[in-house]
Amino acid sequence: MRRITRTIHLACAMAMAGVLLAGCGLLGGAKNGKGAWAGMDMQGAAEHADGMFYATVGAINPEIEWVHRATTTGSCDVTRYWTVMTVVSEQRRGNFLGVVERHWKASGYRIRTVNPSKDMPTIIATSRDGFGVRVSFGYKGQAFFEVTSPCVDESKVAAPTKVANGRMYEGKIPTPNVRSDFWSAETSVPGPTASS
Repeated sequence: MRRITRTIHLACAMAMAGVLLAGCGLLGGAKNGKGAWAGMDMQGAAEHADGMFYATVGAINPEIEWVHRATTTGSCDVTRYWTVMTVVSEQRRGNFLGVVERHWKASGYRIRTVNPSKDMPTIIATSRDGFGVRVSFGYKGQAFFEVTSPCVDESKVAAPTKVANGRMYEGKIPTPNVRSDFWSAETSVPGPTASS
């Protein structure tokens, strides 16, 4: 009976710790009295997310074309989304993800998940300051990036100020349609790819 009681108490304590950590955002960072990231609002978080994305695509060589996709806000967080318009062949996706993963590791990001799926590979990481970042491949091999902030102060969020480096699209963004001699090639490149 004592063993069962101890097990129940331990389970309750672990559940309570989980609730408390979830309430704190799990992502860390300095907090103010409201439980939000100290001194940062949603607009500041969106701009920080933009900077993380621009640094990531800046590390990809040869350059890829991308467009802004969307911005969403939660009760205290903001997420920016981007779509890659460059065709990244199935044979080059591992190289693409390898470049991104190495950049994130060099930037101090913690790699949380690497899904080596042949059709829809994904890497998810967290920056030192608690921002979540993801790169994934979807339908027709289109690559997507997203960056999500930790909990911050509520504010309005403006659209990104930096213009996409590719074509602009009215309405729905099409599947990848920009060819690259390197990224679109249907031959493998020897060398490191994303970890598995």
